[in-house]
Order: sequence, then structure tokens, then C-alpha cells
Amino acid sequence: MTDARTKRTQTLTAAAKAKSQAKTKSAENAIRTLVKRGEPITFQAVQREAGVSHAFLYNHPDLRGRIEQLRAQARPLPVPTPPADEQSALVLALTSQITRLKKQHREEVQALRDALEQAHGENLDLRRELARRGSPGQVQPS
Repeated sequence: MTDARTKRTQTLTAAAKAKSQAKTKSAENAIRTLVKRGEPITFQAVQREAGVSHAFLYNHPDLRGRIEQLRAQARPLPVPTPPADEQSALVLALTSQITRLKKQHREEVQALRDALEQAHGENLDLRRELARRGSPGQVQPS
């Protein structure tokens, strides 16, 4: 029985190793394909292209390092701001005006909410006072 068990274990180990090698090769091919197409190299893109899981890519140190390196290289450099022309100046002025109006609107809404809250409080106080004194139209219980 021990020989059969050892053989099964060796067979399973060899199958797992072959499966892992096939996944690694598939991921490497996917990276090459994405680079050729000029597509961004991300874990999700490689995973989709290769048909492997995110966990496999993250747990494979060589693939993970390569994907992270290619992803960092592909990040775009900050775009320098174009010189301001009349259209840009108009857009900036309108954006500034909209921002100012939005702030003013938020402040007005908050002031109205505060006033409403205060009015509710005063209304509650008046109702309590009325109940304490007993309203003239109410019949007092004996």
C-alpha cells in the first residue's frame, strides 16, 4: 500500500507542478501579448488574458515583480498645463464662479436648516407650555 500511495503522491505532485508551469507560461505569453498590443499591463489585464487567478499572479514572485515593473513604466507622466488663452481663461473664470456659487448655496442651505431646527425647537417648547397650562378649548380630566 505504501508504494501505491507514494506513486499517487508523486503523480499528483508532478501534475500540480505541470499545471503551475502551464499557468506561468500562459501569464508570460499574456504579458508579451499585452505589450505588443500596447495595452496597459495590470494584474487584471494579465489575469483576463492568461485565464489565471489574481491570487496566482500575486503569489508568483517573478510574475508579480514583472507586472508591477511594467505597470509602473506605463503610468503616464503629468501633462504640463497648456498656456492660458482666451478660451482657457473663460473656462477658469466660469469654473471659479460656479465654485463660488456652489459654496454660497451650501451656506444658504445650512442657514435654512439651522433656522428650521430652531423653529422646530421653539414649536416644541410652545406645545409643552400649552400642554402644561392647559389649552382653553381642552376639557380638563377630573
